[in-house]
Formats: sequence, structure tokens, C-alpha cells
Amino acid sequence: METIKPTKIGSKKTSVKEKLTAPEMGKLWATYMGNNMSSHILSYFLEHVEDPDIKKLLQHAKGLTEEFQSNVKDIFTKENVPIPYGFTQEDVNLGAPKLFEDEFYVHYLKYAAKAGLSIYSIALPLMYREDVKTLLTYCMKATMELMEQIKAILMDKGFIIKPPIIPAPEKVNIATTHYLSGFIGDVRPLHALEIAHLYDNIENNVTSKALILAFSQVVERYVEKLHLDNLPAPSFLDHLITTSIFSPFSDKLMLFHKMDMFSMKMRAFGNSVAVNGRHDLALLYGKSMTNISRFVKDAADIMMENGWMETPPAAVDRNHLNSN
Repeated sequence: METIKPTKIGSKKTSVKEKLTAPEMGKLWATYMGNNMSSHILSYFLEHVEDPDIKKLLQHAKGLTEEFQSNVKDIFTKENVPIPYGFTQEDVNLGAPKLFEDEFYVHYLKYAAKAGLSIYSIALPLMYREDVKTLLTYCMKATMELMEQIKAILMDKGFIIKPPIIPAPEKVNIATTHYLSGFIGDVRPLHALEIAHLYDNIENNVTSKALILAFSQVVERYVEKLHLDNLPAPSFLDHLITTSIFSPFSDKLMLFHKMDMFSMKMRAFGNSVAVNGRHDLALLYGKSMTNISRFVKDAADIMMENGWMETPPAAVDRNHLNSN
């Protein structure tokens, strides 16, 4: 399995040392926290994986998470930015029984890689310092390569249903007044971008559902939309959970993970709304975002009550300074 060789961070020199901008500091913080959490989860997966191909994939992914963390830590140390606490070995019980079948690890890696790509793709246009641009560009390229390796294993082992295929249009179509309808009457078929985002949301949701089954209703509503147009949807992954009742992860890690996953869902729903053209889908995404935001709020309250919630670097509170 070939891997991308990292570019030396900070190889370009500038005459005046640039301070980190707020977006640079924030996105580096998010990169560190996400990869710190992932590295501990992958360490547990590696304790139980049996398939040699999947094991090699997990090892490569874990190596990337550690490399990304190390590079962020170097920049933060030079800039006197505190290194986030993140998670430690106390948050993972490597001796806990196997909780997932090997196939799940590959689906999980795809989900995690998509989360990483979301951070890096949004971050790069906002980055100006050379060492930060170089690092996040490398993170992006390495994660894209990892994604291709993940997809290859998913296809080779028959673990995944490819997105639906639709016929090429015979001509350019112009929208008419009923184009946005979706509740009653002459409801048009889903267009390609709507299908793409529905498929992506289902794929994300079935992975999330396998981690916490209580959120099954979110998945089922999206499946129904594809099935109404006789289009295939990704299968549930619940059967890849074993019967173990021993948690390998701390409450802090699991709650942080679900907050992170649901925050990613909200970003994905926002992207879906941006290309949507049917009122029924807009309502579906709107309700989903409302329900998810309530969960994230409740989870954040629990995190804060337990002293678990680290915050990104913030601007100076000028009002507080003036009052003192």
C-alpha cells in the first residue's frame, strides 16, 4: 500500500514572522482534536481486527492521525499555544471484548476520512501562513489517498452498494413551476445532486446508527426518499455490532464523538439544502437539523457539567477587560 510522503512543514521562509490568524489557530485545533480522538479509537480497533487487509488499512490510518497531531503540536509549541488535553489511554480500554466486526472498521474509516476532508477543504482557502497551508494541504492529500484505499477495500470485499446510476438526459431540461413541489401532485424524480446528498447522508447515518442505535429514525426517513424513486440505498450496519456489553471507551470520548458526528451531520445537511430543489426534502433536512441541534446542546451541557468540554482558542473579551 503506497502512501504519500509528507512535505517538510515550514520549508518556506518569510522575512517577518507571521502570527497565526484566528482561522489558522481554530482549524489546527480542530485537526488536532479530531485526529487525537480517532487515534485512540483506532488503537482499540487494531486490538481486535483479524482481516490482514483491513488491519493494514487501520495501521496506515492510525499512523496518519499521529503524524497530523505531531505536526499541529509543533506549530502550537512554537507559537506558545496550549496543546489541547484531548484524550489519553485512560479513555480507551484495549482489553475490552470485540465490539464490532471487521467490516465495520472500514465503514468507520470512510466516515472519519469524510469528516477530516470536511475540515481540511473548508480550512485551506482561509489559510495564509506557509507552514499551516503546507500542513493542511498534506493532510488533505493524505486523507484523499486513504479514502481511495478505503473505497477499494469496500468494493473488493463486497461491503458496499455503489451510489445509484441514472440515465444520461436526452436534452437540457429547463425547470417549470412545479419543479420545487414534493408533497402532492406531480412530484418530479430526484435530480442527481439530490440523490448524491441523500446517499451521502444515509451512508453517514448508518455508520452513526451502528454506534448508537437510538438514532435509527433519522436514517429511515432518508431511505424512504430514495426507495420512493426505486433507487438503492446503503445497507444498515447494525449486524456488525457484537453482543459485547463492555464499553471500550470512556463516557467522555463517546459523548465527544457523538457531538462531533452530529456536528458533521449538520454541515452535511447544510450542503444538501444548498443543492436541493424539492420542498419535501427541504422540510426533511430542516426537521433533522432542529432535532440534531437539540441533541448537540444536551450533549454539550453534559460535557460542561463534567468538566470535559475543551473550547477552541478565542478572541479577547474586550468588554471584560474594560470592566476591570
